[in-house]
Amino acid sequence: MRYSLILVSAAAISALATPAAAGSDAQLWSGVNGTVKLSDEFKLSQELVVRFSDNRNGLYEIESNTLLGYSVGKNVTLWAGYTHNPQYSGGDFTVMEHRAREQVTFDNVAKIGGGTLSGRLRLEQRWREGVDGTAWRVRPYVKYSLPFRAGHKTALVLSHESFVNLNNTGFQKTDGLDRMRNAIAVTTPIAQHVSLEVGYLNQHGFVRGGPDTDDHAATITLGLSF
Repeated sequence: MRYSLILVSAAAISALATPAAAGSDAQLWSGVNGTVKLSDEFKLSQELVVRFSDNRNGLYEIESNTLLGYSVGKNVTLWAGYTHNPQYSGGDFTVMEHRAREQVTFDNVAKIGGGTLSGRLRLEQRWREGVDGTAWRVRPYVKYSLPFRAGHKTALVLSHESFVNLNNTGFQKTDGLDRMRNAIAVTTPIAQHVSLEVGYLNQHGFVRGGPDTDDHAATITLGLSF
C-alpha cells in the first residue's frame, strides 16, 4: 500500500512537467508556518504563503495568517485571527483583501491503516478594498498522515479541502461549492522543531456555464514548532 501511494505521488508531481491544457495553470506555492505554545491552553500560529503562476506571469498572491488558538480538549483547538492578503498580476499589486478567520481543528482523531486522520472546519469573512460587501465562506478540510515506518515522523500526507461560498458580493460572484483542493506530499523533520513538506496540489475550480479550471501547484512548506 505504501509503495503504491509513493508511485501515485510521483505521478502527480510529474504532471507539472506536462504542457498546460486549456483552463489549467502551473503554479508554485511556498510557505512558512510557525506555532508557538504560549501556555497549556493557548498557542499562537503565524503562516506566510507566497504563490506564483504561469498564467499570471509570476507572483499573484501573498497570504499572511495570524491565529490565536485555545485548546478545549486533548485533540480539539478553537482558533480565531486575521488574514492579510495582497494580490498581484505579474508581480504588480492589484487589490488588497482582508479576512477574519475562525476555525476548529481536530488533531489525530482516528487511526486508519497505520496512519492518523485529522480535520478542520474553517469559516471566513472576506473584504476587498474598493468593493462593497462581506463575502462569507466555509472551508471543511481533512488530512490523512501515514508514516513510512512505524514510530518515525517522515510521512506521506493526503488532504482534501472544499471551498463553499455562502453568499454573493461584488467579488464573490457565486454561492455554493466554488473549488476544491486535493494534495499529496511528503513531510519530514530536518532539525529540532523544524520540518519540511514537499508535494503536489490540484486546485479544481467549478465554473458555472463554462469549463472548469485546474491549477497544478508544486508546494514547499517549512514548519516551525516551539
